[in-house]
Amino acid sequence: MYKYVLYDVRDRILTITLNRPEKLNAYTWDMRDELIDAFGRADADDDVRVIIVTGAGRGFCAGMDLSSAGSTFDYASRQKYADASEHRDGGGLLTLRIFESLKPVIGAINGPAVGVGVTMTLPMDIRLASDNARFGFVFARRGIITEACSSWFLPRIVGISQALEWTFSGRLFSADEALRGGFVRSVHAPEDLLPAANQIAREIADNTSAVSVALIRQMMWRMLGEDHPMQAHKVDSPGMYYTGRSADAKEGVTSFLEKRPPQFPGRPSTDMPPFFPWWKERSFK
Repeated sequence: MYKYVLYDVRDRILTITLNRPEKLNAYTWDMRDELIDAFGRADADDDVRVIIVTGAGRGFCAGMDLSSAGSTFDYASRQKYADASEHRDGGGLLTLRIFESLKPVIGAINGPAVGVGVTMTLPMDIRLASDNARFGFVFARRGIITEACSSWFLPRIVGISQALEWTFSGRLFSADEALRGGFVRSVHAPEDLLPAANQIAREIADNTSAVSVALIRQMMWRMLGEDHPMQAHKVDSPGMYYTGRSADAKEGVTSFLEKRPPQFPGRPSTDMPPFFPWWKERSFK
């Protein structure tokens, strides 16, 4: 179905693989479009519980394909927009789509992740790295700015000082430094990376309600921008009201008391509570 992305669902875990290994999976607009489509497809498929994103070959993503040389980032000359207000950053379109995902997203960063190759991982919920991964927010070294909504995501993940050090310098840094800076959860030998990512995914897929996880994911991310815990209370309250009366809640308690694995019937495609998506309703109180 896709040319630059592999889409593989096995036992409720979707693995999306960036697939330009001969170019270290360098990013193109076609790859962006395929990734955006893949996340939409995953949201619509209730057989997908968790998404893992990784790269083919020895790289995760080497950043933007630079085959256009010095005009690579000259969008004005190619797109003929009347002014800058009409331009939408391509990396941002992808990160915003990942941000909207109903499914948890795990980044299994198997090699170099530079430029958009690292910023695309920012809205992923959990990041693991191979010990041969390298990271670089190289934008200032290319004469451009951090894109893909990085100025919103990165300080929230690692703190403002660490975010500024990495983006001011634009230098490459190791997986161990990414771990120390709080950017990745853990570092693994290359052969252990995907098994570790799948272990986390399996824990989610086998033991949790898909509707609960979809709601929790959006609640956690969207509360990062609120200025008072009352905003969380306003979402928690209908969330508990509607999920507490659901078939999933009954199954969660019953399976626990009966000491058996749960079989949650709820489906995010059809069974999200009526207050979702609350952030699109300006009159929500």
